[in-house]
Amino acid sequence: MKNLQVIAFDADDTLWVNEPYFQEVEEQFCSLLEEYLPRHNASKELFKTEIDNLPLYGYGIKAYILSMIETILRVTNNTAPPAMISRAIEYGKSMLQKDVEVMEGVEDVLKNLQGKYRLVVATKGDLLDQERKLSKSGLQEYFHHIEIMTDKQEKDYLKLIRHLDCPPDQFLMMGNSLKSDVLPVLGVGGYAIHIPFHTTWAHEHIDHQIEHSHFLKINSINDIIEILA
Repeated sequence: MKNLQVIAFDADDTLWVNEPYFQEVEEQFCSLLEEYLPRHNASKELFKTEIDNLPLYGYGIKAYILSMIETILRVTNNTAPPAMISRAIEYGKSMLQKDVEVMEGVEDVLKNLQGKYRLVVATKGDLLDQERKLSKSGLQEYFHHIEIMTDKQEKDYLKLIRHLDCPPDQFLMMGNSLKSDVLPVLGVGGYAIHIPFHTTWAHEHIDHQIEHSHFLKINSINDIIEILA
């Protein structure tokens, strides 16, 4: 990694907290459906709906709201009272109005790296919501480029790398998801660093170990300073 030009950061659960808010709302959602389904089954039904809807809605809170509504209607056989639908919408809106909790050490790392590398945000999700979180985070000034992606496949990273006019082997991606932040970047010839977060959406899990010369796992974002020294 001695010739790096660009360091890209995932946003959700890498720069700021995100997944715990979804889990909090999922708990509320399962409670809402307790009259119809056990909590575990309600969670499984919601996850199934989310995955089925990904090609249509993509990622983010608005897609999550639509999936909650659809799951309610399916589970209740379209007999859900309007108040139940309203409650699901309120849950989603509460997430859209959350304060942004920047992860420990993030700003210090960005201050240290700024000027030495081109720093990039490479995240997926809803455009408006991700722009809101970036603005509220106070981190925007550190980044050369912001890329809010509809997905994180190899083709999406290749498009970003070409836009940045950066050879793949001079590009480093850092994030909490092995599936989205690591594997596709390794696949196009870049470097990837995994920073585990204590909770990750089930869709981002992989069931195998990664062994690759361009891959590294660290415990904290702060560790990158010593690695690049």
